Amino acid sequence: MGICMSVASSDIQETKEVINHDQNNAIFIDSIPNRFPRLGSVYSQQGSKGLNQDAAIICQGFGMEDGAFCGVFDGHGQNGQIASKLVRNGLPALLLDQKNALSSLNSVSNEDDYVEDEGRILDGELVSNSIFDEWRKACIGAYKVMDKELKLQENLDCSCSGTTAVTIIKQGQDLIIANLGDSRAVLGTTSDDGELMAVQLTTDLKPGIPEEAERIRKSNGRIFALKDEAHIERVWLPNEDYPGLAMARAFGDFELKDYGIIAIPQISYRRLNNKDKFLVLASDGVWDVLSNNQVVTIVASAKREDLAAKAVVDAAVASWKRKYPFSKMDDCTVACLFLQER
Repeated sequence: MGICMSVASSDIQETKEVINHDQNNAIFIDSIPNRFPRLGSVYSQQGSKGLNQDAAIICQGFGMEDGAFCGVFDGHGQNGQIASKLVRNGLPALLLDQKNALSSLNSVSNEDDYVEDEGRILDGELVSNSIFDEWRKACIGAYKVMDKELKLQENLDCSCSGTTAVTIIKQGQDLIIANLGDSRAVLGTTSDDGELMAVQLTTDLKPGIPEEAERIRKSNGRIFALKDEAHIERVWLPNEDYPGLAMARAFGDFELKDYGIIAIPQISYRRLNNKDKFLVLASDGVWDVLSNNQVVTIVASAKREDLAAKAVVDAAVASWKRKYPFSKMDDCTVACLFLQER
């Protein structure tokens, strides 16, 4: 059964459609009535560890007619399923609020204070500083506010619970990617010879990454793997083998915020071109068993755009059963945003 919801912002209208959801964890919002065709899909499936702690969203018409917001949020800890939904529901409006506030400030700046942008080279493209920097500041501000709101929630303990967040903001051909934790964003594009290929847009921000490990250890957090899971490095308090967080950045997890865990996303930019076909965001339950290339191939082979996310989740579930028949399957959540009509 479908649901309708509202997101508090003048730029996101009342929800028009909700599709492809499982236990209310994945939603599709189109703020422009009667849009056709639908150029995206979201799908979430519970694993075998308990409640589904993942959440996902696609908002078409985000910030501008040719805009979109897409996010996947992987909760963890006792209250992770609440944290992921709160972030999914609150972050889009916070981003627009921050961006609108920055735009208002810039519009009233004195001309004497204006410095001509020299531009920035990212992914081989020249991008005006004002485009990327404004959204970068909006992302940092919105993520900070979102983290504070989690901490201030009544009757919600996020001291050892939290959520990842991998999000993209599309504004015409400009793509801003913000990542917190170990969910992942991948671009399906074509090479110069027309071959489909996957481009990973984010880094899985795990404690073992040198830059992340350096920050955590400087803050007196400890990083080590348990004997029975030697392949998973976790973050621990200075004098206790607790709580054992398997990522380096997250919303929530306030016990570790003084020991190197931060809610500041890693942010990057890409200028889209006509070779870029679609974006895929997914929780680590998908990437643990499917490669970037496998996921891109599945999405490209889907019969319809609105079935693509479910096709990836179905493949991930089958792969879990085949590769790890005696392990508990993780929650699997996917959001696909198509950049062109097929």
